[in-house]
Amino acid sequence: MGDEKHPSSKLSEILRPGKLLHRRRRLVSEFADVGREDALHESDTVKYRVFAGTWNVAGVAPPDDLDLGDWLDAKADSYDIYVLALQEIVPLNARNVLGPTRSSAAMKWNSLIGDALNRFTTGRRRRDDDDDGDDDEGAQRHGQQQQPFRCVVSEQMVGIFVSVWARSGLRRHVRHVAASCVGAGVLGRLGNKGAVSVRFLLHGTSFCFVCCHLASGGKDGDAQLRNADAADILSRTTFRRRTTAAASPAPEELPLPRKILDHDRVVLLGDLNYRIAMDDAEARLLVRAGKWSMLLENDELLLELAEGGSFDGWREGLVTFSPTYKYHLNSDMFYWSIDAAAGGGDKQQQRAPAWCDRILWRGKGMRQASYERCGGYRISDHRPVRAVFDAVCELAGGGVGVEHSAAGIASFGHVPLL
Repeated sequence: MGDEKHPSSKLSEILRPGKLLHRRRRLVSEFADVGREDALHESDTVKYRVFAGTWNVAGVAPPDDLDLGDWLDAKADSYDIYVLALQEIVPLNARNVLGPTRSSAAMKWNSLIGDALNRFTTGRRRRDDDDDGDDDEGAQRHGQQQQPFRCVVSEQMVGIFVSVWARSGLRRHVRHVAASCVGAGVLGRLGNKGAVSVRFLLHGTSFCFVCCHLASGGKDGDAQLRNADAADILSRTTFRRRTTAAASPAPEELPLPRKILDHDRVVLLGDLNYRIAMDDAEARLLVRAGKWSMLLENDELLLELAEGGSFDGWREGLVTFSPTYKYHLNSDMFYWSIDAAAGGGDKQQQRAPAWCDRILWRGKGMRQASYERCGGYRISDHRPVRAVFDAVCELAGGGVGVEHSAAGIASFGHVPLL
């Protein structure tokens, strides 16, 4: 590849100068105020580290020995909340799309996530400074070893699956958990495409995570379908609070947000399916030369973010990693590395690599600490992506999350809490 540099080079080597670069530099400069916000309100806020990951697993059943520890950075022991978003945990055939929503695949993936997070139970550094010990005492009474992380909520819609985990000592401050599913696939309603959204209050701050699988395809007009899917998901998703006589809201609590964009901190992640908007022949040459920077100049999602439109107000960290799609199974070779003209593969599958798997966010009080691809997983034609955020949470009312925590953790969807 001659002098072509690795895609982890500086922003100036990734994106061309001009409107797009100027726009993204302006967005990056806005992050600087987050740390000062925490300092100004030190007595009224607490900062947590939130891990968000997405992976399209291509309908492949995970092997029993699949270790998700590298993707989840489980040995780092530095995260407070984990949000994992998977797509295509089952094949998107008619039987699964129209059939029952319960899936053993979701149970399997949730088990693997729990195994990765809790494998190093002994010797972990405790960060649950506000833990009153209730969980530990309960575990001792039942002869069980306390798990550092517990599943807060998990939800599935056909192939889309979201699982949220919190530190055991933190979970009592996670309240008003809810989930909402919006299908955007066949007929604009079926769940082969769409989003599963989960929301919760952490202390006095509301979080919403939107796991999307948008319209696929690299033809003219397909990007507009993806934009329409995103707008439809943001418009149609509604959260309704589940209340019981024993879990009535306290009179001093503020009304809960019902729409995605009403939440304080929002993360949108998943297989957004955006491709490279350029001539196929030219794209093929750039792929063979490994010139990712020139491909990123024509990335549909970066162009959409620069222009506003369906993603007005959203942010994305710098894309400094290699394309996440499309790979041969159990291989690091792109599908386009095969010469279809020589009979090396199906011409329909000769797709230019793309950054389909992305993580966006919006809302003040969040700063992205890292954004990267994990290349060690080859069971899918996609590669997993992860991002880490420092999130400032308000201790509304001097710690609103403490007094009403009993009603905060509930079981939603089709996967029981661990």
